[in-house]
Amino acid sequence: MTHKLVLDLIAQARRQEAQQGLFSQAMAARLAEVQLVADITHADPVSCLVRFVEDYVELAPQLLECIQTSAAKIGRAALFSPFLDAAYGAFSRPSILLARFDGLDALLVKAYLCHRLMEEMHENNRSIRNANLVNSGAAHANILAHHLIGEPFANELDNATLITVHQLMSSPAYYDLNLAKFAEEIRDAAGEVMRHRLETLLTRNQIVFRFSYPGSLS
Repeated sequence: MTHKLVLDLIAQARRQEAQQGLFSQAMAARLAEVQLVADITHADPVSCLVRFVEDYVELAPQLLECIQTSAAKIGRAALFSPFLDAAYGAFSRPSILLARFDGLDALLVKAYLCHRLMEEMHENNRSIRNANLVNSGAAHANILAHHLIGEPFANELDNATLITVHQLMSSPAYYDLNLAKFAEEIRDAAGEVMRHRLETLLTRNQIVFRFSYPGSLS
């Protein structure tokens, strides 16, 4: 799975959406639920959600490429390979559960699995997490994607992610593994650009996440 292939998939989904408009209809149906967690400052909130999803999908392979390059530079390619294979597999080897999804709807689910897996990888190692490689913007983007997918299916995807992470981290030693060099490598010029794009994913699309909303843990 390459970045170009994902862009081709997005272009194909856009053409399909222009003809059918089914994803925009789905986003319109989700709008009331989305507004429980975020404010959309644009006059056309549905178009903002569609653009957010397109950006969210496009960033997934870019994030994986950044992680893959950084891991290789510090000689840790083998360590991160299982995570990357699982994340790429969300696009290239989708579960049969996704058979009923199509177009941007399917790409959103695949990208969500990819982003959530990387989020768990980040959170389950002390040195990576303490490096603060990403701020709350990335987590908020995943929460918004969760709402756009809708429950209970989004919860099933979260559970599948946790199971995958548990299988990949067969040893609890992963949490205490010193990966500070990896964190430093991520902070190179390309990494900083990627972090900025991920952290501003919502604001670029005129979506403002609420820090407190019904059902939140805060």
